Amino acid sequence: MSISVVIIVKNGGSILHRCLESLRTFDDVVLYNNGSTDDTALIAASYLNVRLFEGEFIGFGPTKNTAAEYAKYDWILSLDADEVLESAIVEEIKGLALEAKTVYTLLRKNFYKSTEIAHCWGADEIVRIYNRTTTRYSDKAVHEHILTNGVSIQKLSHSFSHYPYQSISEFILKADRYSTLFAEDNVGKKSSSPIKAFFSGHYSFFRTYILRRGFLDGYMGLIIAFSHMVTNFYKYIKLYEMNMAQKKKTL
Repeated sequence: MSISVVIIVKNGGSILHRCLESLRTFDDVVLYNNGSTDDTALIAASYLNVRLFEGEFIGFGPTKNTAAEYAKYDWILSLDADEVLESAIVEEIKGLALEAKTVYTLLRKNFYKSTEIAHCWGADEIVRIYNRTTTRYSDKAVHEHILTNGVSIQKLSHSFSHYPYQSISEFILKADRYSTLFAEDNVGKKSSSPIKAFFSGHYSFFRTYILRRGFLDGYMGLIIAFSHMVTNFYKYIKLYEMNMAQKKKTL
């Protein structure tokens, strides 16, 4: 049974070539571009199996659902532009006897630059293969996930690789972006305060660096733990400001 690979991207040029190179055996790769200003479009044009579409980013969940509408096939393999499939997982996917009411999890290894992070970013299992006639992504702007109510879950054996950060600057940029998306998605729905922001940030550092043994990942573990702290602090302090602004409008 045929599978469409669906990827949303904005300025993903640094890893996109490796991502698309690993997908050459799939005949339909949908690349949904959200206003890239780098060489994303040029890279996509060099692959005959890639179809490039332009669209607005409206949050991760809704944007991924919109991108999936352009797929030729109902079976969707959802990837990010900074993820690369190894040949073993490609062969396993190609050999699946797909069942419409089953979703499939893939094991993801996480890297900083070219170094695998063994502890605080240990490998995680994520649902990435689904039938769009049966389920879809949640509508969350951030921390989106494929809905699994009413479907069974099957785990694949092999893994793929994730290269989300190529520099410390990217941690800073993504912390700002993700914290804003979280706050916008939860304004008026969740409460927050400066105290909550403070303790959430510090606990996130403790969990990443101590409980998840980020200290064993060397200086990279420190970068990741600090980034988690900053992101969580700004998530809740931005939410606090947005809730305050919303209350003023209703007065």
